[in-house]
Amino acid sequence: MRTIATTALVFAGVISAATAVPATAAPDTGTASAPASSSSVQSTDIREQLEATPGLTVTSVADKGGYPLYSLTITQPVDHTDPARGTFEQRFTLWHKDATRPMVHYTGGYGLSSGTREITNILDANQVSVEHRYFNVSRPAAYDWDDVTVWQEASDEHAIVEALKPIYRAKWLGTGASKGGMTQTYHERYYPQDLDAVVAYVAPNDANNRDDSGYENFFATVGTPECRARLNAVQREMLVRREAMLARFEATAREEGYTFEYLGGADRAFEFSVLDQVWNFWQSGSYTNCPTIPDAKTAGDDELYAWSLANGLSVYSDQGQGAEGSGPYYRQAASQLGWADLKFKHLKDVRDYPDIYQPNSVLPSDMETSYDGRTMRDVDSWVRTRGERMMFVYGQNDPWSAERFKPSKHDSHLYVAPNSNHGALISKLTPEERDEATATVKRWAAPSA
Repeated sequence: MRTIATTALVFAGVISAATAVPATAAPDTGTASAPASSSSVQSTDIREQLEATPGLTVTSVADKGGYPLYSLTITQPVDHTDPARGTFEQRFTLWHKDATRPMVHYTGGYGLSSGTREITNILDANQVSVEHRYFNVSRPAAYDWDDVTVWQEASDEHAIVEALKPIYRAKWLGTGASKGGMTQTYHERYYPQDLDAVVAYVAPNDANNRDDSGYENFFATVGTPECRARLNAVQREMLVRREAMLARFEATAREEGYTFEYLGGADRAFEFSVLDQVWNFWQSGSYTNCPTIPDAKTAGDDELYAWSLANGLSVYSDQGQGAEGSGPYYRQAASQLGWADLKFKHLKDVRDYPDIYQPNSVLPSDMETSYDGRTMRDVDSWVRTRGERMMFVYGQNDPWSAERFKPSKHDSHLYVAPNSNHGALISKLTPEERDEATATVKRWAAPSA
């Protein structure tokens, strides 16, 4: 039940206390090119324009690769349908190179991350990076989780684009990985005139939350039969030896200061974490790690636990969840995004909590909610039939890539990086497809004739 870049249940993104997200966000992918000779003069002018833009506040400026990186906030309505309900300050950054260059609009889907994105490097572009509403400090003092919807965040991003487009008039391309790629896709669906193209990496698409056959098929075919069998055996043995493994799990929790009130105790948290082991192995690991999998029947308790902790046993503690952690993501998964409700047939007789693998399990009671799938069905249909200039990049061995967006025939594309996990990139495609995808991105960013 991972955050989307971390676990299966919850999908796409921040991470539980012991895991890192996004796996949700793709890694920083390169070094900035040397600044233009007019950079310092132009950046002074840009700051003046930013400070003169209604609703924007420049909070600081730093150097990044020889170019100014502005930290900003924008005043957003709590509810874009009812501005009278109040406002909050949403954080974002702007990496300014040249106002005449393309702009990459990046969403991580969680907190603020300003790492340089792959297409930013491909295009030598400016980059805006946006913190999702109600993550970290981008929220009002008093808030209602019902305001954390796909449309509300898309409207936040629309406001940022509208504020900056009078300054940056070249092409705008949206990008993001995992939950960030989903966020860009939702933005494109509701405000298709904002961006000239979207490149979304490893973006899950749970169009039918009741049908998880895509995920089930993935785990039945990924890697080799031998690797799958060894992984399943280790996962099962962790629950067969529950007493011994739970003692080690509780020791880890004590060492790290973890508690498990939201999940209802250490035993429930342990089972929840074991359920995610195999998902995490493939999401963040590699088929080349298969030879390291211990023999479940002969491995000692310490060996079995140590290997599991290093290879997918995420610890879902209170400290990583809740409003200050990955809770906003799980709330979104429970309400709109959906989750992978796997059957775990090989574990059926050793599970004690058959209904635990769903996002509400890791949330405090005041954040729990019910699911409504209409938004995901609408977005899925729009992408398949009406989306234009959209590129989706997935990883062959990435569980999150098992349920994908299907692009339309309107200058849109789908690529799968061979033997890649949740860190799939254009650069990891086959040479032919890499060149093709790169050329497409450059064509989309080129000035209009």
